[in-house]
Formats: sequence, C-alpha cells, structure tokens
Amino acid sequence: MTDSVFLSLGSNLGNREVSLNGALERLAGRGVRIEVRSSLYETEPVDFKPQPPFLNLVCRSSTSLDPRGLLACCKSIERDLGRRPSPPKGPRPIDIDILIFGRIVLSSSVLTIPHPSLAVRRFVLVPLAEIAPELIDPRSGHTIARLLDECPDRSTVVPWAVRGDAEAPKTVEWEMPSPKRKTRRH
Repeated sequence: MTDSVFLSLGSNLGNREVSLNGALERLAGRGVRIEVRSSLYETEPVDFKPQPPFLNLVCRSSTSLDPRGLLACCKSIERDLGRRPSPPKGPRPIDIDILIFGRIVLSSSVLTIPHPSLAVRRFVLVPLAEIAPELIDPRSGHTIARLLDECPDRSTVVPWAVRGDAEAPKTVEWEMPSPKRKTRRH
C-alpha cells in the first residue's frame, strides 16, 4: 500500500539548487516516487537568524515505506549529501522533513506527523499551498490555504525565478559567528 506523503526540502549551504535536486533524485532511488514538486522559493532564516537564506520546495510523493522507514531514508540522504551535526535550526546543505503522511497523526520521541511546525512556517506553507491548497491537515482539520492565511510567521518567501539565477550566488559558504564574550566589570 502506498500513502500520499508531503515532504519539505531546504538548503542554505553549498550549491543549494543542486543539493535539492540531488535529494529528490536519491528519494526516487530509494522507493519514494516524486509525483509533484513546487517551485523553488528563497526564504529567510526563521529561528536562527545569522545564517544564509534557504532555498525551499515541497513535493508530493508516494511510498510503501512506513513513517519511521521514510524518516530513516530522509536522514540517510541528508548524511549522503553532507549534513553534519550543527546548531539547532542552523545552516545545512540539506534538510528533509516529513510534513504530512496520508491521514496519519503520530507523536513519538523521534517523529511527529504532521510536522509540529507545519502551521507556523511560511517557508513550508507557501510551496505546499502552491501544489495542494485544498489538502487537509490531519491534526487541525484545516486546509493548507487556510493555514497559510492564518499563519503568524511573516518571514520573506520569494519565488526563486523572480530573483533570477544570474544575481544569485551558486554556492553559499558560511561560518558560525563567534560567541560574544561577556566581559567582567570591576
């Protein structure tokens, strides 16, 4: 049996577009059939601001993997594409999140479906609304279009084609800012 699965992919290090396309190819090679993908969107970082902008997309796919199997597949692909431990919400060459997996509602120590931040992240909702505005979030019962309309996040999400590839650097490099040292006053 295959379930309709919606995945979010993002990258803000290296050649972001190549990383996203590489992740989609690897997913397809591991039993995840990509049926529809959104446009690319350049998005500003949300929780951890001092980092480069992301490229994001959402895809609808089908798979015979169960949710934990799909999570293991996604984590393996992230490692294959160079993701290493980094600060939470920090920069990464690739990030693959399971947004919605059929009608499943699941909450465990390793996986929550629908994704716990689905309703509060424009960088996820804008591309998801592009390909599935009438999709129902199994947790809230609301359409993706409604979640986007009510989303409290006002971060910038810009279609990649608007910016133009000629203006955009192909490779993004970044170094963690040095922590500010507290000085003692005597």
